[in-house]
Amino acid sequence: MEHEALIRLSAFTGLFTLFAVIEALVPRRARTQPRSTRWITNWAMTLLDSLTLRLLALALPLLAVGAAVDAQTNGWGLMNALDLPLWLTVVATVLIFDFAIWAQHLITHKVPLLWRFHRVHHADRDIDVTTAIRFHPVEIAFSMLLKIGLVYLLGPPAIGIILFEIILNGTAMFNHANIRLPLWLDAIMRRVLVTPDMHRVHHSDIRNEHDSNYGFSLSIWDRMFGTYIAQPTKGHDAMTIGLQWQDDRPSRLGWSLTLPFRSK
Repeated sequence: MEHEALIRLSAFTGLFTLFAVIEALVPRRARTQPRSTRWITNWAMTLLDSLTLRLLALALPLLAVGAAVDAQTNGWGLMNALDLPLWLTVVATVLIFDFAIWAQHLITHKVPLLWRFHRVHHADRDIDVTTAIRFHPVEIAFSMLLKIGLVYLLGPPAIGIILFEIILNGTAMFNHANIRLPLWLDAIMRRVLVTPDMHRVHHSDIRNEHDSNYGFSLSIWDRMFGTYIAQPTKGHDAMTIGLQWQDDRPSRLGWSLTLPFRSK
């Protein structure tokens, strides 16, 4: 789709800058590690993720947006078969794919092999806007394959996939950002969206807390399926972010990339 990459990159860059500035002005928690060290590793990881998707595109004819165009052209998928109005398919696409990401996130915590790769994300000892882009390349490739499969199954419009991706990236950066929201505003926002305080619970080193609050965009799924925890047991200032057994090594790129292949 014409200008799709530019639109997504512009949205990503603008929102990343916005949340980075806000968290610098009104941080929620004091940092345990220098920002520069962590940011270099987290940004290097997202560059490797982008390279992985480019390599995946060489092996597969299409990625998510291209698959949506292909499915629409050939009339494949449930939405194309039903011939629904565009506005309805766009809304349905955002909701269905947001639920699918929630379900995928839950599965990566429950399946031991998938958790080995997903824990790279959880190993960040601080949580801020760059944690939202800290994922192992293998997990990113796995997520894209699932997304492509769902696209061909449902046949959503390309504009719906683009909108979903922009919303997902934007809300993920927002709820990972180290932002101090007024409690009254947090209470209102989390009725619909996942807020930084809500998602921070998910990054607790306490097992039952990091096995909760799986949502990236909408908070409704955790409430519906009983995986919602409102606040961390120790409180946001005293809670420990990360994994129970780790030290400062997650700030090193090589260590983070090889973490899935380690015993713990």
